[in-house]
Amino acid sequence: MNNNNIKRGGFSSSFGVLAATLGSAVGLGNIWKFPYLTGANGGAGFLLVYLLATLVIGLPVMIAEITMGRAAKANPISALQKLDTQKRLPWWLIGVAGLAAAFLILSFYSEVVAWVFAYVFKAMGGSLLSSDRHVTEAAFSALTTDPVQSLLWQWCVLFFIGGILLMGVTKGIEGIAKKLMPILFLLLLVLCAVSLTLDKAGDGLAFLFRPDFSKVSSGVILTAMGLAFFKLSLGMGTMMTYGSYFRDDQNIPQTTLRVMAADLCVSMLAGIAIFPAVFTFGFAPAAGPALVFITIPAVFSQIPGGHLLMVAFFILASVAATGAMLSLLEVPVVILHERLHISRTRATILSIAILMVTGSTCALTGSVLADFKIAGMNLFDLFDFLSSNVLLPLGGILLALFAGWIWGRDQFTAALSNHGQLANTRTISVVLFLLRFISPVLILLVMLKGLNLF
Repeated sequence: MNNNNIKRGGFSSSFGVLAATLGSAVGLGNIWKFPYLTGANGGAGFLLVYLLATLVIGLPVMIAEITMGRAAKANPISALQKLDTQKRLPWWLIGVAGLAAAFLILSFYSEVVAWVFAYVFKAMGGSLLSSDRHVTEAAFSALTTDPVQSLLWQWCVLFFIGGILLMGVTKGIEGIAKKLMPILFLLLLVLCAVSLTLDKAGDGLAFLFRPDFSKVSSGVILTAMGLAFFKLSLGMGTMMTYGSYFRDDQNIPQTTLRVMAADLCVSMLAGIAIFPAVFTFGFAPAAGPALVFITIPAVFSQIPGGHLLMVAFFILASVAATGAMLSLLEVPVVILHERLHISRTRATILSIAILMVTGSTCALTGSVLADFKIAGMNLFDLFDFLSSNVLLPLGGILLALFAGWIWGRDQFTAALSNHGQLANTRTISVVLFLLRFISPVLILLVMLKGLNLF
C-alpha cells in the first residue's frame, strides 16, 4: 500500500530519541525478568554470559532494525517491502510476524504491568510493608488469583497506554520518556543505597558479581542469550518502528551503544537492589516472576520513610513498564494506521479492543482459567512461549539475514554512515560481519533450545 499521503510523526531531539528508545528497552524486563532469571541461573556466571550476548546478539540486531526503519520511514511491513529491491521472497512477512508477536507479548505483559499498577495502590494502603515473606507472598497471591482485580487492573493499564499513544509520537511517546526515565534511575539508586545497608548485602553482591562457573551450563548460556534478545525489544518490529521516527542526523551506532549501556546499568541496579534483600530476608533467589513483588516490600520495611519510598518505587516501576508497552503497542497502531489508512485514534482504539480480549485470557490464568491448558501450558505461559521462543528469535534471524545479505552492503553502509557524514566504516564492517555470520547462528541456538529440540 502507498502510505506517502500519511503524515508521520517523529522524535524532535537527540535526547528524545535516546529516552524513547531506552524507554522501550528498559521495562519490567530489567526490574522483573532480569533479577529472577539471574537468580534462577546461578547469579554472576549468568550475568557475564548475558553481557557478552548483548554485545554479539542484541547490539547488531538493534542497529540493523533502527537503521532499516529510519531508511524506509515506514511501519515494519511497508519498510521491508520498500527496502527489498530483489522481490524474490516475501520478506515483509517478518513484519507480520512482528505484529503477531507484539499482540502476544502485550497480552501477557499487560497483566504483569497490571500487577505493578495494582501494587502502587496496595503500597499506599501500607499492607505490603513487611519483611515477613509469608505476608508479601500472600499479598501477591491474593492479587493474581482474583479474576475481578486481574481484569480491571489490566484494562486500566491498556486504557492508560492507549491514552498516551493518542497524544502522538512527539508529545506522547517522546514526551513521557524524556520526563520519567531520569527519575527511574534516581529512585533505583536510592533503593540500591538502602539495600546495601542490609545485614547480608555482601552475600547478595557476591551472588550477583562473584561467578561460579560450575553453574554455567549450556542451558544457562542459551537462557542468557534469550534474555539479551528479549530485553532489548528485538525481533518484533518495535525498534524498526522507533527507527522510522529517528532524525536523519542521528548517530545510530552511538545511540544504540548508549541505550545498551543504560539498559545494562538499570539491570545491574535492579540486581543490587533486590539480591541483598533476597539473602537478608530468606527469600529464594530462584523464586521466579514473583521475586520483585515479594522482596521490595521487605527492603522498604526496614527503613524510615519506607512506606513512601515503596509507593514511589512501584510508581516508577510502572513508568519503566509504560515505556516498553508504548513501543510494543505502537507496532500494531502504526501498521493499522499506515496499511489500512485509518486514523491513529481508530488504530489505537482497535488495538486496545483486541488486547482487552486476548489479554483477558492471560489475566484469568490464575483464577477461572487456571485449569485450561494447551500443550501443558496455561495461556499466559503459552503466549510467552510462542513469542519468546518462536516469533522473536525467528524474526531476529530473518532481520539479521535481510540486513546483512538482501538489503546489501552499499545500502546498509550509506544508511548507517548518514550517507557519508559519519566516519564509521570499521563499525559498519563489524556490524555486518555479526549480522551475516554470528548473530543468526546464536539466535538459532536460542530458538532451538527454547523449543527443547536439543
